[in-house]
Amino acid sequence: MREINSQNRRVSVYSRKPMSDINVTPFVDVMLVLLIIFMVTTPLMERGIDVQLPEEKAESVNLEEGFILTIKKDGSVYVQKQMVPMGQLEQNLKDVFAGKKFKEIYIRADKANSYGYVMKVMAAVKNAGISRVGLVTEYIE
Repeated sequence: MREINSQNRRVSVYSRKPMSDINVTPFVDVMLVLLIIFMVTTPLMERGIDVQLPEEKAESVNLEEGFILTIKKDGSVYVQKQMVPMGQLEQNLKDVFAGKKFKEIYIRADKANSYGYVMKVMAAVKNAGISRVGLVTEYIE
């Protein structure tokens, strides 16, 4: 009788085959959960949240070396203290920077201006072929 039991054990031990493939079901479950999390959080990042931007504590720049474009509170644009209509800004900048190898300009915009208007001015600066644009802020101690 013992002999039969020992033979049965041997048979049962040898009849089990090792598992050669990987079970990917838990991996797929985790990936789907991560995908859902990213799908839910991405629109929140795109919409934006009402925040106050940090104040700048960078070292000051010598503005006398570059051209200054000023946007006043009423939306009027000045290039080197000379008023330029918004419609003529791009052509005026092309004329001012014609023949110059290093094209750099600093934009000083009143904080009462809308972000969209400042971006419109920056688009005109870019279309004029000016490669470097700096935004001037007040130094906070």
